Amino acid sequence: MVSTVTSYTDTRNRALTGQGYDGVVMVSVGGYYGTGVLLYDGQAVLTAAHLFSHGSSLTTVLFQTTAGSQSLTTSDVAVLSSYDATNTNNDLAIVWLNGHAPLAANRYDLYRSSDEIGQAMTLVGYGEPGTGTSGVLTSYAAAPIRQKAVNTFDADASDLKAKLGSIMSWTPKTGTQLVADFDNGATAQDALGRLIGKSGLGLGSSEGMITPGDSGGPAFINGKVAGIASYITSLSQNGVHPDIDNTSTNSSYGEIGAWQRVSAYQQTLDQAIRAHYTDAPTTAAQVKTSVTEGNTGMTNAYFLLQFTGMRTDPNTVLSVDYTTRDGTATAGQDYVAVKGTLKIYPNESQAVVAVEIIADRVVEPNETFFLDLSNPVGGSFGAGVVTLTGMRTIVNDDGVVA
Repeated sequence: MVSTVTSYTDTRNRALTGQGYDGVVMVSVGGYYGTGVLLYDGQAVLTAAHLFSHGSSLTTVLFQTTAGSQSLTTSDVAVLSSYDATNTNNDLAIVWLNGHAPLAANRYDLYRSSDEIGQAMTLVGYGEPGTGTSGVLTSYAAAPIRQKAVNTFDADASDLKAKLGSIMSWTPKTGTQLVADFDNGATAQDALGRLIGKSGLGLGSSEGMITPGDSGGPAFINGKVAGIASYITSLSQNGVHPDIDNTSTNSSYGEIGAWQRVSAYQQTLDQAIRAHYTDAPTTAAQVKTSVTEGNTGMTNAYFLLQFTGMRTDPNTVLSVDYTTRDGTATAGQDYVAVKGTLKIYPNESQAVVAVEIIADRVVEPNETFFLDLSNPVGGSFGAGVVTLTGMRTIVNDDGVVA
């Protein structure tokens, strides 16, 4: 849950199943829990590195979707090697599921632009409930529930350090942490306005803040993962005390939350996911244009995009937008629809898009679907070519159609 303006019993604060948040999960590890978010490949859950600071990597992930609740085991945990606990920098980890996530769970792409500051975002998590007036509800003893709220990314966390100096005992790395304060419409609790001149009185009754248990939870901009909840703090300077109750880090009005800035880590995350694909092609000769559907679970069909031109600048990042399209196969029944941006980073000349194929035991004809590529940046498809399309065939393995 998150700390909200009204009580957690107000259903407006609930991230109920079927509302687009069914890929936001509870991550349990070593007797502790936090929140995570399922990424676009259907197998990687992005969360906070500090969840694993107690020394355990034995992790389970709880999905709550329109199909019910399902707890999945994990195969691996990858904490960013650059994680700096002292300064809460690079506070990210990927939890790999044993197999694919439930079909009903939403998959999310990364927010890839660097224009987050000033934008409204939706925060979702399983943290302890509370309100801005009184902070976290310490008497709450029921099972965690998934809640949502909105806020605005007000500043880069390094702006706080530049202004407050030694008042902050940690040093956020420039460009990698986003901060927001918990506003109640009063100037007195406008923490970032009073401390660093980033004024704003909040988003009214929908405003919220992260609480313990929301660590690793996503902040969405336009349905994409823009931030990962990292920490909360209560700051003051020269007699300015925005925190409404002067109780440190209980998620009350006037406190400040920080999220790891996902756009700053997209290369690390994309390349980690690609490296984890099973039997992905690395050459054109290895590309399989058909895939057997199977009887249970899911498997991947791959599309390989290769760049054959020359970069004028070796540091240029190439990109292309992609989206699946039905042929005789139907999204949600035969495959999982995907839509996003594929990036080819410096020192790369190719990358793959994976599409999850849904197994069944239905006797049916072979079926096809398409992947359309558009909007190339840093390269082109050739003179006059606007869209490239690839086709894959899902091969029936359940008998012969009469």
